[in-house]
Amino acid sequence: MASQEHHSEGHSYFHILKTMVMIGGSSLVNVLFSIVRNKTLAVLLGPAGIGQVGLYQSIVDLTQTLAGCGVASSGVRQIAEATGTGDNDRIARTATVLRRTSIVLGLLGAITLAALAQPIARLTFSDDQHVYGVALLSVAVVLQLAAGGQVALIQGLRDIGGLARMQIISGLASTTITIVLVYMFGPSAIAPAIVAGAAALLVTCWWFSRKVAISPPRMTFREIWQEVVPLMQLGFVFMLAGLMGYGASYIVRLFVLWEEGIAAAGQYHAAWVLGGIYAGFILQAMGADFYPRLTAVANDHAAVNRLVNQQTQVSLLLAAPGVLATLTFASVAMWLFYTPEFYPAANILRWICLGMLLRIIAWPMGFIMVAKGRRVIFLVSDATAFLVHIGLAWLLVPRFGPIGSGIAFFGLYAWHCLFVYCIARKLSQFRWSPANLKLTILFLMISGLVFCATVYLPPWQGMAVGTLATILSGLYSLHYLVGLMPPESLPSPIRTWVAKSAVSKSA
Repeated sequence: MASQEHHSEGHSYFHILKTMVMIGGSSLVNVLFSIVRNKTLAVLLGPAGIGQVGLYQSIVDLTQTLAGCGVASSGVRQIAEATGTGDNDRIARTATVLRRTSIVLGLLGAITLAALAQPIARLTFSDDQHVYGVALLSVAVVLQLAAGGQVALIQGLRDIGGLARMQIISGLASTTITIVLVYMFGPSAIAPAIVAGAAALLVTCWWFSRKVAISPPRMTFREIWQEVVPLMQLGFVFMLAGLMGYGASYIVRLFVLWEEGIAAAGQYHAAWVLGGIYAGFILQAMGADFYPRLTAVANDHAAVNRLVNQQTQVSLLLAAPGVLATLTFASVAMWLFYTPEFYPAANILRWICLGMLLRIIAWPMGFIMVAKGRRVIFLVSDATAFLVHIGLAWLLVPRFGPIGSGIAFFGLYAWHCLFVYCIARKLSQFRWSPANLKLTILFLMISGLVFCATVYLPPWQGMAVGTLATILSGLYSLHYLVGLMPPESLPSPIRTWVAKSAVSKSA
């Protein structure tokens, strides 16, 4: 019986790792695209132009979150629930209403942003020169929201391969369009490039979602309303939570802009983008597969806790070497992705990396609230996170400059990890497994050591310490992951190596 349970756990770990490799692989390809895009934009636009890109993108994200009312995220949950029961009619109804609602909300959001373009431009840039650019971003809002409805369907059905291919194609199209437009027209093409990228995303999402064999059912107004209400009820909470997340990011950018100028805002944006690249592999995989899987067993505390611990374990093993590498080579990354003008952002990036490691630890526990549909608790959690982030940035940016924004992000997740753990304990009696506690303590200690080495030692010494820590942690993580996998899932050379290791240990 114990061997069967171990075998089942091994397959669960294998499924988690397989999903992360697929989503992470597509994200890795997009990282290569982003290297080309960011490097080109940095050369063509400089720090001030990158700052403008970041502020424009924040406006789009905020508007999209507000106008979308969270129906894409709630739609994933509704479709995942229906998929768990095998109710094809319910899947079809939810998918149809989700797509139509996303388009309507996108149009309303676009009209609102266009109407408020002047005051938003004045608040952000303190001038009227960017009014037309802000107004044009309204087109990106409707395109991205329409695409979000398509993505939610694919995600809810857990078509991981489709999601991965969709990311690669849309990333390639967006990168190509952005570079061409900015090269030809300079800073005036920033807003059109964002719109063109959103259009490429919509076309790609439509192409993949049309392959999903769901026939739109005939629905009366009453039936449509019955589907819209639960979507909007949970979606409204998602919307508020997303609004606070993007709102905090926007406000922190404004703090940096007001204190140090738009070039400093560009430094912060560059560090933020790089800090989220590697962690994004892990976090996207959680949203793509872990969230729907957790939703399907949301009423079973034991199953929920087991899945959260398994996801945390695999996420930590995959994330820690990448975080250590980014800490070690932060300055090199700034040269690779941007230009030497961005070197001061390396220290911001290091603080963001520490925060990202804590974020990866906190996220699996946070999904318990979402999977169980505990809307009020989820909203309170995000509201307190918003206040903590803004409060820390307000205190630290004037004192430390742009680096204060990175320290604020780290402080946010140092607090958020403990807060979310307490909530998870209350909702499902969750406890970290002993293995996860050991991994967390180990990787946090190593990350702290590498951070101090890269900040306080001469560059070559700090890089030597970080490189050694990255290599050792990578080998340790690989060995650990191999031990979690069922033997039949491993490639033949690795199976042979594991078998020989087991024989030598027993001897």
